Amino acid sequence: MKATGIVRRIDDLGRVVIPKEIRRTMRIREGDPLEIYTDSEGEVIFKKYSPVGELAPFASQYADVLSRGTPLAVLICDRDHCIAAAGIPKKEVLERRVSPALDEYMEERLSHVAKPGDGKRITPLEGIGRTAAVIMPIISMGDVTGAVCLLTPETGAVPSEADVKLAQVAAAFLGKQMEE
Repeated sequence: MKATGIVRRIDDLGRVVIPKEIRRTMRIREGDPLEIYTDSEGEVIFKKYSPVGELAPFASQYADVLSRGTPLAVLICDRDHCIAAAGIPKKEVLERRVSPALDEYMEERLSHVAKPGDGKRITPLEGIGRTAAVIMPIISMGDVTGAVCLLTPETGAVPSEADVKLAQVAAAFLGKQMEE
């Protein structure tokens, strides 16, 4: 665990303020759910809760099946990281942070479909050179919890209507799974 040197007091209602620097670094936004753990040494640990992350094994299987229906690589992300991938070496993308661009698309609940000559190149994850051909936000109970991304192939081909529909259905299905 990394010490920050920041000390906060608990108020009379039992609340503690998480410093802005930590919230910004950890991408904790107002209304984000946090899990609270304690350990045997008396430490209290706050961890961002990811409903999509809870579905990681299921999302991994879903990504594998989805990749059989499209020639495009598939990424399934929660609000912070890639949790499942298919059609691309998993070690290159799993647990990578989402890019600020993908974060903005999720925050604004925007979808994206690459079109020929539009010049819009959105890199969905930090540290990868591939761009998104399709981005569909995963919405559960009115909240954006992640995104389904299909990556642009090496050839630069644009996604077909079927690819876009597959991503839409995947995002809707994963959103429904989190509601149950």
